[in-house]
Amino acid sequence: MSRRVPATAHPRAAAALRRATGALSTAAMARMETEYAWFRALSAEDRSWVGLIVQAGVKGFVDWYHRDPGQAPAPEGSLLAASIFGAAPRALAGVITLRQTVDLVRLSIEVVESNLDDLLDAEDSADAHVAVSRYAREIAFATAEVYARAAEVRGAWDARLEALVVDAVLRAETDEAMLSRASALGWSALGDVAVVLGTAPARRTETDLFEEVRRIARAAGLEALCAVQGERLVVVLGGARDPRAAGNAVTDLFGDGPVVVGPVVSDLAAAHTSARAALSAHRAAAGWPEAPRPVLSDELLPERVLAGDGHARRLLVEEVYLPLVRARATLAETLAAYFGAGGSIEGTARLLFVHPNTVRYRLRQAAEVTGFSPADPRDAFTLEIALVLGRQSGRSADDS
Repeated sequence: MSRRVPATAHPRAAAALRRATGALSTAAMARMETEYAWFRALSAEDRSWVGLIVQAGVKGFVDWYHRDPGQAPAPEGSLLAASIFGAAPRALAGVITLRQTVDLVRLSIEVVESNLDDLLDAEDSADAHVAVSRYAREIAFATAEVYARAAEVRGAWDARLEALVVDAVLRAETDEAMLSRASALGWSALGDVAVVLGTAPARRTETDLFEEVRRIARAAGLEALCAVQGERLVVVLGGARDPRAAGNAVTDLFGDGPVVVGPVVSDLAAAHTSARAALSAHRAAAGWPEAPRPVLSDELLPERVLAGDGHARRLLVEEVYLPLVRARATLAETLAAYFGAGGSIEGTARLLFVHPNTVRYRLRQAAEVTGFSPADPRDAFTLEIALVLGRQSGRSADDS
């Protein structure tokens, strides 16, 4: 059977502890100054706030112990947190980490417990030791609640900031305010930025999804900003020197359907260019059911042109048609004859009155100039669209 505590024990012990509150707080602060380098590194203002927390903690124990003669339950965590941490500003949660706060609380409890035998009569100290252990447990839960709520608020704020940054990229509103928001989120201004987008996965919370995207991006040496807009998941990747490799890193986190990677641009301020191409390509991707996953936006240039994308039209004219006519006048003519002959080397040679080997040489030269091989059906489709657009543009080899 446990020892019965006299009814007067709690008030008598509480009174003795209340008289010693100042001395206990001073002793705790002195030990912190000696044992914790992080405490010595704090500003005088922050140290004073910590002192208030320590003093409130000791006083809170005295009050809690005084009203606990019948082993009544301790105050709820939220009430205890308010009584202990309410004296300090919320900003202190951003200065002292959870680990440091745990150290602070543990040391304060140790100081109180180590002085109980000197402060209390022998008949009171045993019960007070048990009470300190119970109080320490309640303080631990209260501390965790304070930091959990701070993290929740910060997480919600970060999510809103991140959504604003991604939305600014998609809207081509990449001003100084957007760059400042990205910096607040920890964006390290890595160059080589690419935008990846596709369908958002079903049955996953945004918080869980974004954390997974960021984790995988970090493992691949990338940094990521994420947002879900309607049914679309948008990921902005920094450090994406190879757009296909960057897209491959996060593709499995998208839902069904095409995943499109925009072209690599120099930095976040220019990311709207990559986003514009990726959006256009994603809208047009249905025209190429056999497209790889992920697919580069430039690989969908023909479908983008057919969907009315003026930027894709200019790209095909300036990067495919004009290099052909500038390299050699007969290359565009040979390609047109080749497509007209159904891809037959001999048929093209007869149309042009040249040897088949001459046709082969010109086709190889066209592939070297444009990066598209006429012998590949997909590349041939792109080249044929580029020839049509080039003729429609009326531009020639002399145009700048």
